[in-house]
Amino acid sequence: MNFKRFTYFCLLLLSFTFFFNCAKRGMPQGGIIDTIPPVFVRANPENFSTNFKAKEIRIYFNEYVKLDNPQRQIIVSPPMDPKPEFYPMGSASKDVRIKILDTLLENTTYSINFGNSITDNNEGNPLQFFKYVFSTGSYVDSLSVSGAVSDAYKRKSDEFVSIMLYEVDSTYSDSAVYKRMPTYISYTRDTLNTFTVDNMRAGTYQMVAMVDKNQNYKFDPRTDKIGYVDSLITIPTKETYGLKVFKEILDFQIQRPKQLSKKHLIFGYKGNADSTQINLISDVATDFDYRILPDAETDTLHYWYKPFMEVDSLVFQVKKENYIDTVYTKIRDMKSDSLEIKALTKGSFNPDENFQLTANTPLETLDTTLVKIIDKDSIPIHFDYIFQERENILSLAFDKKEDQAFKIQLLPGAITDFYENSNDTLDFQIKTPKLSDLGILNLTVNNINSYPVIVQLTNSKGDTYKEIIHNQEEGNVFNFEYIKPASYRVRVIYDENENGKWDTGSFLNKTQPERVFYYPGEIEIRANWDVNETFILR
Repeated sequence: MNFKRFTYFCLLLLSFTFFFNCAKRGMPQGGIIDTIPPVFVRANPENFSTNFKAKEIRIYFNEYVKLDNPQRQIIVSPPMDPKPEFYPMGSASKDVRIKILDTLLENTTYSINFGNSITDNNEGNPLQFFKYVFSTGSYVDSLSVSGAVSDAYKRKSDEFVSIMLYEVDSTYSDSAVYKRMPTYISYTRDTLNTFTVDNMRAGTYQMVAMVDKNQNYKFDPRTDKIGYVDSLITIPTKETYGLKVFKEILDFQIQRPKQLSKKHLIFGYKGNADSTQINLISDVATDFDYRILPDAETDTLHYWYKPFMEVDSLVFQVKKENYIDTVYTKIRDMKSDSLEIKALTKGSFNPDENFQLTANTPLETLDTTLVKIIDKDSIPIHFDYIFQERENILSLAFDKKEDQAFKIQLLPGAITDFYENSNDTLDFQIKTPKLSDLGILNLTVNNINSYPVIVQLTNSKGDTYKEIIHNQEEGNVFNFEYIKPASYRVRVIYDENENGKWDTGSFLNKTQPERVFYYPGEIEIRANWDVNETFILR
């Protein structure tokens, strides 16, 4: 009996399994993924038409297409104003329509480069760099020019840099880049930032590159970067051109001052504020005095003055080279600034660095008898000090070795500021690291063709970590010591005006930015390592 029940159970289970498998629906496995871009079928009017007079263009494809980011991808050269309208927008269609709103120029070849904007509806496969060309004259211009764009200072350039060419005729002037549309336009289109401007006619042109933030085909120095070829170019040409884009320094302009505290004003400005004079032309007391310091982070000048004057307003005359302006501000009786001192050097610092302090008001004097520096054995350390007036920094310099700890104490009255305020007791503890925790880079730079040259060690963002400036007699070997373990990049700057920093260019003044070179890769610094590298400038 048990055997029969067991046999019956097995047959029932087998039947149920068979039924379940027969009833189960199959899961779709999917087909081959479509990787083929749309195929151009025809256009009306036809591509490369001459004697063009149409107001609408229709371009047909073998499947449904969409326009991806047409505002950025599609380039019309010469530019039209107003810009043409493109359809479909946000939907799919088997044709792309272009509605021309501008009055076209006579005997001119126009090209509409779609970049990667035309994609199929399902998988988004782009039809790369499809171009529609037509001429309002009897023939299509076929000349071209090519080149590449880089950033004058940064290692990587912006994407979608505009290449603009202005025909040099009797109406051309350098102000054209600010006022009118270029004759031809193209964009950089790959990771190497190369470009080609096609369908040009023979002639003489000014070539500029522009990071056109407003996308209005005009140079706005407040937002845009610009680069230019030094000399005019003649088409046809076999030469390829390299352009470096840079952000110009704006023309100096002062803003109306604002009162921050009782005897503290700020002047916002545009441009470069070096050597700016701010003269108070209101009546002042015989003991009137003031200090001007630039803000470390913003385009602002801090103006501290004394004594406080109970007046409704103060009037200032601001001068810088050929610039002169008169500005004023209302004055209120506000709370005065109190002295606040903070250390810029915290925790661990290298033996080649100084201990630095700064304050929220201008620093004036240091009483060294009220300053004590001792090591871990409580032995007093001799020090010198430096006031970096423009930066409002007090530096204490003393001998240091590796793996040392120091205590720095400033007793009340050690530091006095512009308003004769002084500090309370200040205590700081700092130390130097072990040299075995740091690395060294010995860098040889070959093919230097002018001095002085600035060599900078930067992080991946381009921020300067260390720098060395050499004149010719100091040679081409740059020894960076006390480097924290990390990956770094090397930047080399030709300091052509010998001011110790990189300087940008000016289109109207026809000055190029100072030349910058980047070591091609990263340099890894490890603890207790000496790294030797050679950088050949090309």
